[in-house]
Amino acid sequence: MSSEAERAPQGKYVEAEEFTRDTNYIEDRITRDGRDGWPVEPGRYRLVAARACPWANRTVIVRRLLGLESVISLGLPGPTHDSRSWTFDLDPGGVDPVLGIPRLQDAYFARFSDYPRGITVPAIVDVPSGRVVTNNYPQITLDFSTEWGEYHRDGAPDLYPEHLRDEIDDVADKVFRDVNNGVYRCGFAGSQKAYERAYDRLFSRLDWLSDRLSTSRYLVGDTITEADVRLFTTLARFDPVYHGHFKTNRSKLSEMPVLWAYARDLFQTPGFGDTTDFVQIKQHYYLTHTDINPTGILPVGPDTSGWLEPHGREELGGRPFGNGTPPPPPPAGETVPAEHGPGGSGI
Repeated sequence: MSSEAERAPQGKYVEAEEFTRDTNYIEDRITRDGRDGWPVEPGRYRLVAARACPWANRTVIVRRLLGLESVISLGLPGPTHDSRSWTFDLDPGGVDPVLGIPRLQDAYFARFSDYPRGITVPAIVDVPSGRVVTNNYPQITLDFSTEWGEYHRDGAPDLYPEHLRDEIDDVADKVFRDVNNGVYRCGFAGSQKAYERAYDRLFSRLDWLSDRLSTSRYLVGDTITEADVRLFTTLARFDPVYHGHFKTNRSKLSEMPVLWAYARDLFQTPGFGDTTDFVQIKQHYYLTHTDINPTGILPVGPDTSGWLEPHGREELGGRPFGNGTPPPPPPAGETVPAEHGPGGSGI
């Protein structure tokens, strides 16, 4: 299938039918020196990132926190897709207004006519040629921080401070293996044994994170970093999707006091909650995963109004943006509809 949330070809079963993610991506990078043939250049590239996808949501958050909206445009596919590709069904005529294509696969095939892997988001596309540059989502956000610095907004936070990079990388790796990807190992487990193993790993790591965050407002240091962005997008989807759909049901996020307060703290920080679309999140998982939800019924709950409740995390200190400032409101055309946010009634 075509999404990072799908079982194949991005995933396969090994060790008692355990889901493992295919992490082979297009490894080209956009850099200041252009060593891969893709130099940093304002207006040249378009980020294609479905709001429903947690991996894509990371890139939208980081782009917003750093103030790169005016130099890297944003294409938003709809929350669902067919077996071929993510589609631009939210745009007039079903065509991306900048790239002029109806399907993201057109950008992949423009560069690789026989591209053999999943057509995944996020992806960065070279606008002049219409060719995909990269879909290597862990590197994309790091490069936004390190390679695009000349174009960061005044007051942009340092999400990947050099003196903390080893610790950020270590925490992010644990979060990826056991939480970001751990929920998928639960949801797509091919046997009871594989599911229970993934379940135990997931909640052991969530307990570890709760202990870590009980005395620290953020995962690494006293400011928001790349590690927090990577954890947040999974937490935001936990109760609406993973708890029921993926059977990660030892506890809801709202029943884990430390992680729930931490997630609300981030959600209420500009750049996080204002890029989170609960309706599209549910539409993607429940309507796309027909093997898990063959009826296609979209759940009405849960009530998301709690995301706006006070979190009390200020007592732990910390400075969300370090010496910087919050980003301004999202640009026109990039706002999440109010009915798709906390307490919204649309499904």
